This record gives sequence, structure tokens and C-alpha cells, in this order.
Amino acid sequence: MSVSNPTLITFVIYIAAMVLIGFMAYRSTNNLSDYILGGRSLGSVVTALSAGASDMSGWLLMGLPGAIYMSGLSESWIAIGLIVGAYLNWLFVAGRLRVQTEHNGDALTLPDYFSSRFEDKSGLLRIISAVVILVFFTIYCASGIVAGARLFESTFGMSYETALWAGAAATIAYTFVGGFLAVSWTDTVQATLMIFALILTPIIVLLATGGVDTTFLAIEAQNPDNFNMLKNTTFIGIISLMGWGLGYFGQPHILARFMAADSVKSIAKARRISMTWMILCLGGTVAVGFFGIAYFSAHPEVAGPVTENHERVFIELAKLLFNPWIAGVLLSAILAAVMSTLSCQLLVCSSALTEDFYKTFLRKNASQVELVWVGRLMVLLVALIAIAMAANPENRVLGLVSYAWAGFGAAFGPVVLISVIWKGMTRNGALAGILVGAITVIVWKHFELLGLYEIIPGFIFASLAIYFVSKMGAPTAGMVERFDAAEKDYNLNK
Repeated sequence: MSVSNPTLITFVIYIAAMVLIGFMAYRSTNNLSDYILGGRSLGSVVTALSAGASDMSGWLLMGLPGAIYMSGLSESWIAIGLIVGAYLNWLFVAGRLRVQTEHNGDALTLPDYFSSRFEDKSGLLRIISAVVILVFFTIYCASGIVAGARLFESTFGMSYETALWAGAAATIAYTFVGGFLAVSWTDTVQATLMIFALILTPIIVLLATGGVDTTFLAIEAQNPDNFNMLKNTTFIGIISLMGWGLGYFGQPHILARFMAADSVKSIAKARRISMTWMILCLGGTVAVGFFGIAYFSAHPEVAGPVTENHERVFIELAKLLFNPWIAGVLLSAILAAVMSTLSCQLLVCSSALTEDFYKTFLRKNASQVELVWVGRLMVLLVALIAIAMAANPENRVLGLVSYAWAGFGAAFGPVVLISVIWKGMTRNGALAGILVGAITVIVWKHFELLGLYEIIPGFIFASLAIYFVSKMGAPTAGMVERFDAAEKDYNLNK
């Protein structure tokens, strides 16, 4: 294994620190609520940064800079859509969901919340939503494991099989041991590392290419259209990229952060912190890819790896421009992005299996100690399935991430959003929304209709289904009473 010692040592120290945090969180994990939602004890800083880190996976430091490097600023529409979507999610959903889950049976998971909010005695809502979570998130977890394996493979010259286990082991360890608190605390560290890397790197690249004016002239000389945000785009293309923002309303691993906040009062401060972090990170990501155009056009002799795979632009710039020790820290930021998202996804799958299947249908009177250990075993089970799926990198698992994002966004987004703002929504309306959203995404993706990203029609049709089906019936008095109490609580404390 060919490896530079400083980079290896930095990675080992970083991974050891994450596992240590897991064992620290273990001491604060006494029951299932602690393991799944950290006992609803997250302050505004941890809520903000863990929500951001759990969202931004390896694509932040690999996929997006690579796309900007190849095509210029026309690829930045997705960043604009994500910023708008994340802000609206914080504004309309975060605080209300925190209160609504507490007033509806102190729900720990999304299926648990849907079941309590709509008084679903049949268990159908819980089962369907838990199945949606398990299917899409197992694919998501596999994509994270592939990204981690690719990082270890390219950085340390490992075989893909060895890199697969090396990349996944640490994340599984701290998630298994410490649960939600470990995931949230490590996310906070990882978010700090990511923003450090994405602010420092473009500044150093800019200095290495001779400053702003020289850099911009070099980028223009390479291709004047690099500055054109409308290059090779269509109206439908721009709408599709912006449409990624709709996905935020339905992502269980992000919504779990809102549910775990210590109070509604923390949400407003968390929103400001999270959005500042997100804007700086996405801005830095775009800058890395954009300034990389100038650097590699001026240094074609070192551009080989990036020409071969444009997603390596951040990795190569870190190796070329920084001291090996600093490069090790910057490359750890990619690992941080992968680990933060993967750990959240493992935990959401575990909570669905433990709370929504095991406790609800198999062992209603299970002790808290038993449930916590079942939760840990479920983390291990999902991780092993995801590793098996990722074992063959030719499965193109990474290509399914946009599909999974659309699936969650269309199936859960309208249900979550409308359930916290409209008391007239019914159980049948929620069921119709989940089914119509998921089916629309599958059908639209299969036929590739109009070239439009499937989340947009899925979100629209699911919202219409919720409204019209809810209008055919009426919520019960208990549903209205709990909604009003939660809304009053939210308005008093926001």
C-alpha cells in the first residue's frame, strides 16, 4: 500500500477521534429515545451543524466541484435550489415538526409521527412509510460506502475490497455504540472540518493562480462560456436542478434533527447558523471547481488525474498545494462528508426497524435496554446489507442517489409539510400522498418524461392527492385538538 505517512496518520487520528466521541455518547444513552433522538436534547449549534453535515455527503467535495470544473457556472443552479429549499424547510417545517411530534405521542420516527398524527389504528401508514425508508436508505447507505471506498482506494492505493471495509468500519462503530448523540456530536466536528476545507482551499488556489484577475482571465481563456450560467441549459433543465430543493421537506435524516432539538426556541438560532454554514460550504465548493479550471490549465503536466476523473479536482488540489499534514486534514473533510451522511442514514434505518416494526408488532412491552440493543443490531444489519450492495462498484449505486432523494422528497415531503400547516389533513390524505408521490417518481423516472427531474411532478401530484382525498373526509376531533394545541405551543415559544 503506497501511502504518505502524514496523510495516513491524519486519517487514523481523525477516525479514532470519531470513535472516541461514540464511546462518550454511549454513557448518555439510557433508553430508545436517547439512542434514536438523543433524548431531544440538542442545542441550536449541534442541531444546525448536524442537520447540514447529515445532508451534505461526498458529492459536496467530489461531485459538485467536478461538475463545475467540467461545465463552469451553469452547474451551480443545483446549489441555488438546495439553499432555497433548505431555508424554506427550516422556516416552515423545523419548529412545527418539533412541537407536533411531541404532541402526537412523543413520536421518535417519521412513521411513528404519521401513525399518531392521523390516528392510524390499522398500522398501514406506519408500515408503508417504514418500508419506503428502508428501501431508499439502504440504497443511500450503499452509495455512501462506495464513496468512502473510492476515497480510501485513491488516497492509499488500497484494493477496492479492503477500502470498502476500511471506509465503513469507523462509521459503523460510532453509530453502533453511541447512537443519535454520537452521530450528532460527530456531525458537528465534521461540519467544522468541511467548512474549514471549503473556505481555505479556494483561497489558496486563487493565490496559486495569481489572484482574482489573473484567475478569471485564465478561466475565460479556457472557455468564455464558463461564466455563462445559461450555457447548455434549458428552462426544464434549470427547473430540474432547482427542484432538488424540494427534497428537503421529506428527508428523514434531516427531519430527525428538527425532532431532536431541545426546544422550539433553539430552531431560529439553528436556522441562521445552518444556512450560513450551507451558503459558505456551497460557495466554497463552486469556487474550488471554478478556480481549478485556471490552475490545471496553467499546469497541464499535473492535470492527468483530473482529466481522467473530474471528481478528483478537490483531492488533487489538496495534494498539490498543501503541506502533507494539511492535505491530510483537508482530505479528511471528504471522509467527514461521507461519514456524517452515512451514519445518519444507518440510524434512521435502525430506528424504523426497531421502533416501527420490532416494538410495534413483535415486542410491545420490550424493556428500554432491550430496544437499545435491538437498535444497535439493526445498525449492523443494515450496514452489512449496504456493504454487500456496494461490493460490486459496477452496480452504479451512486447513480441512484438522485432517485432516492426524489423518492423521499415526493413520498414524504408533501405529507410532512402539509401535516404541520393544515389541520384539515386526514389519514387517507396522508396515505394517498405517500403512494402517489412514490409511484409518480418511479413512473416518471422510468419513462423520463419531458426530461424533467421526477421529484417535481411527484411533489405536485402528491400535494394534490393529499388535498383532494382529505377533502373527501374530515379529521377527527382528537386530531384537530392536538394540532391546535401544538400550533399554540409553537406560536408561544418560537
